[in-house]
Amino acid sequence: MGYDILVIAQTVALPIISGIVELAVAGGDPVLVFGKWWVFWGVGTRLLVAGIAQVSGKGPTTEILGPAAPTVPEKQLVRELGMANIGMGLAGLLALVPGWALPAGLAGGLFLLIAGVMHVPKRGKNAQEALATWTDLGRRAGRRRAGGGRARAGRLRLSRAFVPRRTLSLPPRGG
Repeated sequence: MGYDILVIAQTVALPIISGIVELAVAGGDPVLVFGKWWVFWGVGTRLLVAGIAQVSGKGPTTEILGPAAPTVPEKQLVRELGMANIGMGLAGLLALVPGWALPAGLAGGLFLLIAGVMHVPKRGKNAQEALATWTDLGRRAGRRRAGGGRARAGRLRLSRAFVPRRTLSLPPRGG
């Protein structure tokens, strides 16, 4: 039950609450504000917490391997996955730093998309696996909607939330 609450909070409730608070206090483009908070909570805190649980050997990942006690290679694999999750989670936490939301969101979102797609065909998922599968897939869809750039009149202006104070000039069409 605690796992379910944590995953739903990190994937849905906390990004929405944080986005609403930021918009009320500081304003901004809602897509960019909510996108930043989805990266922070959905990639950052979610993968960091999962990674810590995996490295400690106390998370639900080892339970997915089966009812028997995990072998030494299985434990090593879970720890390595945990270290990857910690790295991506730390990058996701940097979404609050201008310029980090887009790369962290793309890396973490792609990871979650692939993980979710790989879990879909598995039969006999327990409730935690099913929740993780659908929130992984939903997390990636949220990241796609919160895309970064807008093209106008031969110039690509990237949002300040993703790349602060930079405008990239594109070559003129046909030349």
